[in-house]
Amino acid sequence: MEWTDEAIVLGTRRHGEANVILEVLTRVHGRHLGLVRGGGSSRMRAILQPGNSATITWRARLDEHLGHFAVEGLRLRAGEFLSVRHAVFAMTHLAALVRLLPERDPHEGVFEAFEVLLDHLAASSEVAVLAVHFELQMLSELGFGLDLTSCAATGSSSDLIYVSPKSGRAVSRAAGEAWREKLLRLPGFLIEDGAPRGATELADGFALTGFFLARHAFEPRGLALAPARAHFVEAIIRNEEAATPGSGRGTTE
Repeated sequence: MEWTDEAIVLGTRRHGEANVILEVLTRVHGRHLGLVRGGGSSRMRAILQPGNSATITWRARLDEHLGHFAVEGLRLRAGEFLSVRHAVFAMTHLAALVRLLPERDPHEGVFEAFEVLLDHLAASSEVAVLAVHFELQMLSELGFGLDLTSCAATGSSSDLIYVSPKSGRAVSRAAGEAWREKLLRLPGFLIEDGAPRGATELADGFALTGFFLARHAFEPRGLALAPARAHFVEAIIRNEEAATPGSGRGTTE
């Protein structure tokens, strides 16, 4: 058994003195693990850092075996993360999200979105919007997609500003006004190009996706959202507030 694919490194764990078990998200073959002989060497450690892109060749006698990876670095981003306060937190959180995907189950759309996100990790405004969209995409991939296209109560597609925490569907301003304290806020940038993307809107976006990720993806597995996500979101929001003096944000019930 043998194949070659593009991959994004999610993490490693030691296996013996010199080898590591590498976990990657591949374009065609999904989330995959394999043994890298000599992966503990200083040269290979630089390549096998989370967030790096590589070309990998997997070989095994049988398909169900762990198999071996031969790895060639393509885009070594990890070194750039060290100078960006939120980048390491973001990578830790994103890897935890991707690990929710079934092993060896293809998700090419997730791979492409993940790669774009990593390429913009140093730009806080851009990566924040991309990260909220990525979390929405992961919810859909896991079978818990939100319906933000029309109001759950009226069917209208205009003036959607809330999301029902029960149904995961959008709610219009008029239909949701009486229950506004029980609804999640829907930031405009998730449904409309060019909508504001300031600190308040970003905080609302992360609150929305975080609520449904915790409920549907993590809690049923006996897990909690990684603390890295909270640190990532905090750093992003602070950057946005610093960039817009006098800005503030409310809280989401």
